[in-house]
Amino acid sequence: MTVTAVGTREITIAHSPDSDDAFMFYGLATNKVHVPGLRFSHTLSDIQSLNQKAMQGEGTYDVTAISFHAYPYIQDRYALMTCGGSVGEGYGPMVVAPKAYSIGEIKRKKVAIPGKLTTAYLALQLFAPGIATEVVPFDQIIPSVLEGKYEAGLIIHEGQLTYDQSGLYRIVDLGKWWHETTGLPLPLGGNAIRRSLGRDLIRTVSNALRDSIQYALEHRDEALAYAMQFARDLDPQMADRFVGMYVNERTLDYGNDGKEAIVRLLEMGHRAGIISTEPQVEFAA
Repeated sequence: MTVTAVGTREITIAHSPDSDDAFMFYGLATNKVHVPGLRFSHTLSDIQSLNQKAMQGEGTYDVTAISFHAYPYIQDRYALMTCGGSVGEGYGPMVVAPKAYSIGEIKRKKVAIPGKLTTAYLALQLFAPGIATEVVPFDQIIPSVLEGKYEAGLIIHEGQLTYDQSGLYRIVDLGKWWHETTGLPLPLGGNAIRRSLGRDLIRTVSNALRDSIQYALEHRDEALAYAMQFARDLDPQMADRFVGMYVNERTLDYGNDGKEAIVRLLEMGHRAGIISTEPQVEFAA
């Protein structure tokens, strides 16, 4: 806990430097949404680093974006917030390649992945158990595939909209595969909140984040203008499309099927031996 002034408490928030996260945190980051007695400080870092930081214990953030895959490893100290998540409605991370491989062929290739704690990797292993992978920074996956270093890549973030501009083929959309398999949306990343904050403060911070998301949705043009600085070469139209994919009504609340999807995904990962800790999913009130 950090006290910044008499009667003011700092809440540390960490999220990725992506246009969708920037959009949902716009209200809080620019003080369009504020809570008396609280000051929110923001740290930006890639999701793999945030996953690892959350697992370290001491010195971690009050609120942190995480991959759902990582949640079982921090569940003793964090609860899942019911807002702020990224959920794919029949779409999600994609395996792309320079050739139009069949599903059977792609399962025999080595795939560049953005991190072994990412939900994208969890979904890939459920789709193709034992597939060979190697970790590559997420923004270097497409260039590495194009350079011939890997036969295929697992792409997240804006790459889902731009891969074809590089001449790559989509072999499988894991969000679509997951929906066909389970009938559920694919939960990718969410926000976890430190249990030690206590129930009242957890509720206050959760409401503040939900208000920030609602503010951005209601003031879309200005929130998008802010988010464009994190859009990694997307034009405004494409950035709007990407934000719309992952910041929407389900970001305000997962809904019953969204919560079911989180539980199902983690339980399947545990049964498959991909997640070593038995998941005990708890949503913050």
